[in-house]
Amino acid sequence: MGARLRVGILAGEASGDILGSRLLVALRRRHPELQVEGIGGPLMQAQGFNSLFPMDRLSVMGFVEPLKRLPELLRIQRSLHQHFLANPPDVFIGIDSPDFCLRLEAKLRDAGIRTVHLVSPSVWAWRQGRIRKIRRAVDRMLCLFPFETAIYHQHGVQADFVGHPLADEIPLFSDGDSARRALGLAVEGRILALLPGSRAGEVSMLAPLFLEVARRLAAADPELRFVLPAANAEREAQLRALLKGAPDLPLLLVQGRSREVMAAADAVLLASGTATLEALLVQRPMAVAYRMAPLSWALVSRLVRTPFAALPNILAGRALVPELIQDAATPARLVSVVQALLYNAKVAAEQRQAFAAIHQSLARGFGERCADAIDAVFNDRAR
Repeated sequence: MGARLRVGILAGEASGDILGSRLLVALRRRHPELQVEGIGGPLMQAQGFNSLFPMDRLSVMGFVEPLKRLPELLRIQRSLHQHFLANPPDVFIGIDSPDFCLRLEAKLRDAGIRTVHLVSPSVWAWRQGRIRKIRRAVDRMLCLFPFETAIYHQHGVQADFVGHPLADEIPLFSDGDSARRALGLAVEGRILALLPGSRAGEVSMLAPLFLEVARRLAAADPELRFVLPAANAEREAQLRALLKGAPDLPLLLVQGRSREVMAAADAVLLASGTATLEALLVQRPMAVAYRMAPLSWALVSRLVRTPFAALPNILAGRALVPELIQDAATPARLVSVVQALLYNAKVAAEQRQAFAAIHQSLARGFGERCADAIDAVFNDRAR
C-alpha cells in the first residue's frame, strides 16, 4: 500500500506481545517503512518495535501487586500520554490489559488520535457497564471470537471479528501418535490428560480432585494412563508434593508442553480457562471443572451473565462439553463424564466434529484481518 504509517502500541503482557508481533508482521508487509513504538516485548521488538519502557513493568497480576505498583504504573501511563501527544501516531493500538490501555486510549482519542483495541474484555459475560468506557475510548474494537461483536454493535461501537491466532497456528489435524512418541509414551492404550490450572490457587483447589478422579478411573481400568503438565517449575514442585499421596498412580508429570500432552491424550480433564481453547483446537474430547473459594464463588456467580463457563460451550452456543463448577465438581460426577469420553465413541466423536467446525470458524488469518482494520482506520483518518 506504500503510505508511511506511524503506529503506537501498548502491550503489557506476554500474550499481548505474541498478538502484537503477528499484527506487526502483517502491517510491515503492507507498509515497509512502518514506524512503531510504545511498550512491547521481545517478539514485537524483533519486528522493529521501539519499546519506550520494559514490558515486564506492566505485567502485574492479582489485587495487591497492582496497588503496590500503582505509582510506577501511573508514571508510565503519564509518560506515554505525553509522548504520544507530542508525537501523535496515525493510529494507537491497545492490546488486552484493558484497565491500563482503555484509560490511555480515552485520553489519546480526546486529543484527536484514532484508537483501536485488540482483544475484547468479557463485557458479554460480566460488568457490561464497561461498554460505555470502551465506547468513549476506542474507534474500533478487534474481537477474537465471533459472538463478541454483537454487544458492541448494539452500543454503537465499531467492532470486527479478526479470528484467533491459535486457530491459524494449530493444524486442523493434531497427530496424537507423534505427540506420544515425543513424550516417551506408548502409542497403544488410552491416555487421559489432567490440567488443573496454571496458578497456585487453581492447582490447590483442583489437583487433589483430579487425582482422586484418576485414582478411581485407574481402579476401574488398570490399563489407563495419565499425563499431567505443570505450567512452570513452581507448579511442578506443588504437583510433586501432591503426588506423594498417590504413589501407585500410573501418571507422567512433565513441565510445560501442555499442547503436546493434550494432543497425546484420548480425552482431557481440565480447569475452565484459556486451556480449553487449545484442547478444542487440538480436537480432544474434554470435560471441564472449576472450584474457587466459597466467598469468591458467591460474588462471581452473581456477576456473571452467561449460561456457560467453558469457552467451547460459549463458542458452540450449547452444552457441548460437560462443565462441572463448584459443588457440581465431585469425583463421582467427573468419573462418569470422563468415562463417557474415553469409552463411548459416539460421545467423543460428537465433540471432535463440533471442535473441527469451530476451529475452522476461528482460523481467519488473524494478522491480515487486524491489518485490514488498522488500514481502514488509517485511511479514514487520512480522508
